[in-house]
Amino acid sequence: MSIWTGETDGTDQIDETDQIDETDQIDQTDEIDHIMKLTRFEDLDCWKEARKLTRLVYEAIGQNPIWQRDIRLCGQIQAASVSVMSNVAEGFVRHSDKEFVQFLFIAMSSAAEVQSHLYVGIDQKYLSQESFNEIYSQAEKTGKIISGLIKYLRTKTKQTRLTR
Repeated sequence: MSIWTGETDGTDQIDETDQIDETDQIDQTDEIDHIMKLTRFEDLDCWKEARKLTRLVYEAIGQNPIWQRDIRLCGQIQAASVSVMSNVAEGFVRHSDKEFVQFLFIAMSSAAEVQSHLYVGIDQKYLSQESFNEIYSQAEKTGKIISGLIKYLRTKTKQTRLTR
């Protein structure tokens, strides 16, 4: 399974309750080394998925004038989705993996915040069950990819300390 895209190659069977296994991450060092040489946050899959999440949130709100009048909820869910993108980007340009990880935790928490706000949205009948499921799944996917990156960065940091 790719920790960067959350997708499987057909050989792994993963259901929604599975966690990302650290041994899977270590086995993919070639892919990871390639990814870690990136110079733009826009090339990170977790940022791309966060961008999709933000687009879905804005589209759902744009399709419902009643939801648009709930200014506080609109602002909170939009800010949370943008926060996922922004924290991945801001952490990426930091000078250490430790700092990057801190920003990734905030991004992952913001994805969970989007999920929580979705329950208010569906309870208020601002969005359909289909739209809820799509956005919720996108937030979950984004969070899992971010989680995999956090685990990789922590493993990498531990390995670096051991080799010194």
